[in-house]
Amino acid sequence: MGGFFGAISKRDCVLDIFFGVDYHSHLGTRRGGMAIYDKASGFQRQIHNIENTPFRTKFEADLHDFHGCSGIGCISDTDPQPLLVRSHLGLYAISTVGIINNAEQLVETYFSDHGHQFMAMSSGKVNASELTAALINQKDSLVEGIRHAQEVIDGSATILLLTPDSIIAARDRLGRLPVLIGKNDDGCCVSFESFAYHKLGYQDAYELGPQEIVRITADGYETLSPAGKDMKICAFLWTYYGYPNSNYEGVNVEVMRYRNGEIMARDEVAQGRLPKVDYVAGVPDSGLPHAIGFANRSGKPFARPFVKYTPTWPRSFMPANQEVRNQVAKMKQIPVPELIEGKKLLFVDDSIVRGTQLRETVEFLYESGAEEVHMRSACPPIMYSCKYLNFSRGNSDMDLLARRKIQDLEGDEGQQHLEEYADASTERGKCLLRSICEEMGFDSLGYQSLDGLLEAIGIDRDKICTYCWNGKE
Repeated sequence: MGGFFGAISKRDCVLDIFFGVDYHSHLGTRRGGMAIYDKASGFQRQIHNIENTPFRTKFEADLHDFHGCSGIGCISDTDPQPLLVRSHLGLYAISTVGIINNAEQLVETYFSDHGHQFMAMSSGKVNASELTAALINQKDSLVEGIRHAQEVIDGSATILLLTPDSIIAARDRLGRLPVLIGKNDDGCCVSFESFAYHKLGYQDAYELGPQEIVRITADGYETLSPAGKDMKICAFLWTYYGYPNSNYEGVNVEVMRYRNGEIMARDEVAQGRLPKVDYVAGVPDSGLPHAIGFANRSGKPFARPFVKYTPTWPRSFMPANQEVRNQVAKMKQIPVPELIEGKKLLFVDDSIVRGTQLRETVEFLYESGAEEVHMRSACPPIMYSCKYLNFSRGNSDMDLLARRKIQDLEGDEGQQHLEEYADASTERGKCLLRSICEEMGFDSLGYQSLDGLLEAIGIDRDKICTYCWNGKE
């Protein structure tokens, strides 16, 4: 994934950008960057590796060197950015969030005959922001260029540009991620997360529509290219990676998660599937609000049988080495024996992707004395790796727990019946649940239905991307 923040003001706004970007640290773990513009000294830029040290710590030492009334910054799980670009369209800084599936094809199609060179990253791949800038620079204006880039990119591209006199923000062609504008007495900001600018004293001003391009100055904002009619915003914003305080399309993340848990419990009670348990609990941290909703509706008491120790390891998906990552995840789980020993527990997690850490969590609970462990996922079985963002991506769809178990059960034939396996009311669906329970050690397993999830979000379901569950674009 990734996140971004920009501000333009009548006063120096470096601190706003610093804190605004830092408030997006939950969205990425690899690179952080800031680009600031000052009329007297021009562009200043810094990029740091944040794999083992948080953004705030890495950039605190740079603050005294930054000065200016406009800037952008980002947290990136992929490429070093923002980049500085000089072209016939002028000098600007660019930051992007998304994914380009057809990068090699684009390079071959548009740049192979022109002696164009791209700086290769250590992986050998082209930096996505650099490629996006090259596509933009093929046209005669920034707006035409952005529209061209978003049209030819297979995947998604949300774009921030910092020019000497403005910030230009462009939401992805199908609005898979949010872009919001805040305003205060001194200027404006643009952000992925709304809470980031609320804490800095900005008020909600505008939410870009899909494909919309907006120019932002200290005096306000104007639409340069109108929004499209079609939207496919990512549902995982609400279920998993969006921050609890944020709102997307008018729907608050935390409230949606409570409602989602309530709908899960409502349906289990109606179907007579609710097990007798002592406590309902959430897998920390994003599973907690789903579990609170579940407990409230089911009438079962909510508890926290284990907590995460986060002061030294705040993010469970660090470091990059999988073996060390698994050990870190295990070390972070601190039990509350009085709430585990001899107890029947029902846990709600935000999702079940590969299942590696979840299996270790269940083993940890049984080792701590749990009598039963029941598991619930706050979304349906993930059947497809995301091809629009970086969520649930892997080397293969077979890295996903549900797909791997289907292959174990029925081989290639099973891959032709994914919709049936995703439906817990079918024989194949029940078989999948039993198989996962046996492997993972659950006493029972349940997934939220796609209808239930969409009900919890509450906006037009045709505007929500559900590709990772049903493969429909």
